[in-house]
Order: sequence, then C-alpha cells, then structure tokens
Amino acid sequence: MQHRLRPGPLLDARGRLAEAGWASAEARRYDRDAVAAPSWRIKEWDYYCVLTPDYGLALTVADNSYMGLLGVSWLDFRGRCECTENVMLPFPMGRMGLPASADDGDVVVDRRKMRIAFRHVDGGRVLSIDHPGFDGGRGLRGELHLTQPPMDRMVIATPFPKDYKAFYYNQKINCMPASGEITVGTETFDFDPETTFGVFDWGRGVWTYDNVWYWGSASGVVDDRTFGFNIGYGFGDTSAASENMVFVNGVAHKLDRVTFHLPEGTFDGAPWKFSSNDGRFEMTFEPIIDRAASTDLKVLRSIQHQVFGRFTGHVVLDDGSRVEVTDLLGFAEEVRNRW
Repeated sequence: MQHRLRPGPLLDARGRLAEAGWASAEARRYDRDAVAAPSWRIKEWDYYCVLTPDYGLALTVADNSYMGLLGVSWLDFRGRCECTENVMLPFPMGRMGLPASADDGDVVVDRRKMRIAFRHVDGGRVLSIDHPGFDGGRGLRGELHLTQPPMDRMVIATPFPKDYKAFYYNQKINCMPASGEITVGTETFDFDPETTFGVFDWGRGVWTYDNVWYWGSASGVVDDRTFGFNIGYGFGDTSAASENMVFVNGVAHKLDRVTFHLPEGTFDGAPWKFSSNDGRFEMTFEPIIDRAASTDLKVLRSIQHQVFGRFTGHVVLDDGSRVEVTDLLGFAEEVRNRW
C-alpha cells in the first residue's frame, strides 16, 4: 500500500501503465503516442480553480478526443450562486495540443465564442480568459497570475483492473497564491494573493466506459502557514496508492484512505462528513453552492455535483502533530460518467 513512483516513462513498450503509485513531483513522463488504446479513448485536460473568500473562477480546457471542451465558471459565494458556460469542440483527437507535462508547455485555445490561455512564466503561471457572450452577453474577461514556489504536489498513476489499456495519470497542485483582475459585465473583481489561492488539476489517461469518482480540495492559510489538501477515491484500482495528501508550507504529508459521507437526498442542503481509516483526516463540510451539471445522451452521460463550501475539522501530519481547521474554503464533488 502507498507505493511511491520511481522516475521513468509512464507507459511500457506495450502501452500499458508501467508502474502504479503516488509521488510528490512529476515522476513519470506521459507520451500520447505511446498509448495502446485507440486514439478516440484518450482523455486530456487542464483545470484551474481560483477562490477568494467571496468569489471564484474555474477554467477548463479538455481534449477528450471525440469531444473537446472549453469551460468557465464564475462563483459568487456571497450571493450563493454560480454561472457556468461551455463551448464544445467536435473531434479534436489531440489537435488541441495539451502538453505532455504539467510543468512545461502552454495551452492556448482561441475559438470565436471563447478564448482561454494557460501560460508558464518565471515563478508561476498566467491564466487568461475572454468570453464576450458570458451570461447572456455580460461578458467575462481578465488575467490571473498564480505564483508557484518550490512545493510538493499530488501525483498518482492508477490502473483499471478490467482494462489493461486504461490508466489514469493525475497531478494536483494546491496552494498557489493568485493575483489579478476578472471583469464580469461592468464590475471588476480583484484577486488578492494574501487571501486567494488556486489549484491546478492536470489529467491524462484512458478510462473505462462507466465510472464514478469523488474529489475534494482546499487551499488557504491555517496557523499562519499555507495549508491545503487533496482527497479522493472511486476511480480505478487504488490498491497501490490513494490520492490523499495534505500540504503544509509546500511539504506533502501522505494519507491513506479517506471516505466521503454525503448527506442523503441532497448535495447542498446538509453538511458532508469525511473520515479516514487511520483517524488522520476528519472533517465536516458546510455547502455554499452546488455547481451541478447533467448531460444524458443515453450512450454518453455525465452527472456532476461540484459543491463549494467550508471545511472544519483536523488532520494529523506525518510527524504526529495535529492541525485544527476552521471554515477553510474549498470544494468536494461526486461525478458519474458514461463516456
């Protein structure tokens, strides 16, 4: 359990996952051309979520081979509402040019209805968005700079037991201070790096057709230290390693198993609870907004509930010390897909 990845190629000579496990840096090299599965099954995405205490922005660029997606979500925590809009791109089949590394290569996608760019700069990343038609023509545009000091991250390579050609290679970078401005309609919103943090979700893989996953993330400041976590399960065979990890001042602390206890019959009408098999991660979660989306085309189906709210509880670090957490802003989600 909790096998740590060694450096090397992600896939072996047959296009199968060479090693399952976790790391705190990009240990394995992804190569789209090495994938054994048909090209139409490959899924690649870059997702950023940047949250202030009062509002937030999420941006997605995804190349799912037979369907591409550009997505933007504006989150208003004071008003307890959100607006999400997507542009679908037919059959990109890798032509969107998403990079093979989370640490190198820019993403620039310019379509008539939306323009998104994720660029690397010295010491961080710059996110740019221009969506003139957002929210009925109000428009959304702006630029955010995410600082990325030397820091650990969550990296996991996961196989699927019933399909040797399938794999999930994922990286999550928490606790990146963010600055800049986003204009929605005629109102401009400032992002203060003292209170604003971003998370980056970088994923490449081949999935099975019918799957469900649970993911939770938070970033902020606790006891005058940068603090964040990534939790999740349900996706593939995680016997070699879970994706559960806590970050304090850029240093990772590896956790074992964390279970999501969702409220019955609702996603945002009652608190969620989280527990771990070793008692090191115990949280409650008070929902603010359920960013729900549902697409059902019979053969293709996606039901998503990404719930934003505040975590309260405690975690135990690798050295045995305990960190108390109160009202830390983040999100938790359940996603069910057939695609």
